[in-house]
Amino acid sequence: MYATATSVWHNGLRLPNNLKTLAHCFREAGYKTGYIGKWHLASQEPVPADQRGGYEYWLASNVLEFTSEAYRTVMYDNDNKPVRLPGYRVDAVTDAAIRYIDAQQNNPFFLFLSYIEPHFQNRLDSYPAPDGYEQRYQGRWTPPDLLALGGSTHQHLAGYWGMCKRLDESLGRLTDALKSLDILHNTIILFTADHGCHFKTRNSEYKRSCHDSSIRIPTVLSGPGFESGGQIRQMVNLVDLPPTLLDAAGLPIPDQMQGRSVLPLLRRQSDGWPDDVFVQISEAQVGRAVRTQRWTYSVCAPGLGGTQAPDADSYTEEFLYDLEADPYQLNNLIGLESHREVTCVLRERLLRHIAKVEGKRPKIEPAPSKPAGQKKVYADEVNL
Repeated sequence: MYATATSVWHNGLRLPNNLKTLAHCFREAGYKTGYIGKWHLASQEPVPADQRGGYEYWLASNVLEFTSEAYRTVMYDNDNKPVRLPGYRVDAVTDAAIRYIDAQQNNPFFLFLSYIEPHFQNRLDSYPAPDGYEQRYQGRWTPPDLLALGGSTHQHLAGYWGMCKRLDESLGRLTDALKSLDILHNTIILFTADHGCHFKTRNSEYKRSCHDSSIRIPTVLSGPGFESGGQIRQMVNLVDLPPTLLDAAGLPIPDQMQGRSVLPLLRRQSDGWPDDVFVQISEAQVGRAVRTQRWTYSVCAPGLGGTQAPDADSYTEEFLYDLEADPYQLNNLIGLESHREVTCVLRERLLRHIAKVEGKRPKIEPAPSKPAGQKKVYADEVNL
């Protein structure tokens, strides 16, 4: 579900008890359910039992970056007693997951493993990789958008890469554990993230913008039904992943879910599949965006803080990027006369998404017009 549909559209809000989570769906089907890691959907720390989204086994913190640090991992168990785990935090959480899997090997289980890495450590405003790992990545490849815009990239990117490396190794350890227990062949693994990181190149923080560095995330599915390999090139949204897991397990998809299973795409059945994704932005701003294969178009509500309201009645155009000509989103085309027609089409697309998801049709104020010394782009010339 989209953030405004769950009523959890910024940090610190509690997930309503009447929403059906993946834990509820799998428990009803006879699965054991467990949650390990960062929750971030409760009103307090530690998380009361009635705010855990239906999970049976619990070893988590509502805000893990506040209860732990890189080499001091503290989470809370089912009785809300603090548990301190040994090792670097990624390893500590992985070890806990392996122990859970070992205990459930004779039961069908659904485990949600929520790492905080590669998130920054709030108190330090740093990306603390395992000892020695940051040094491995000093001076390594830097994405062109980060290289051009700076931000905190040169200070933090090596630590970020080091965190990612340890996560990759932990995924290998989890896979080895499943293989050694002879259940890998019958286990679906979804590896994904909730956002990317642009290292303060797009705003004053690390995320919450329309740019690919913030919204484009790694997503890999393996296991029964996902053995063919390769990439799905269609546009897929986070809201599509829960229906996909349920569909792959042969379970019904609740009507409240706003996404759709990607399994038809694996069978090359793409008829009717959306050719864009809708993005809601909060905390940093009240913003909305639509991303197609070629274009990114984004608006924001001027003067409205991202925690003041879930949506707005009026927005102003903020960004337009041609990803074919400018894949790193360095040239903002919003307001250019040469792209007026394209902008109008994308504006209408975005309004349709807002109406469908949020049940309203706000006003979008066009950006001030700017002349452009380039070829005019017509809507029928491009893949919108």
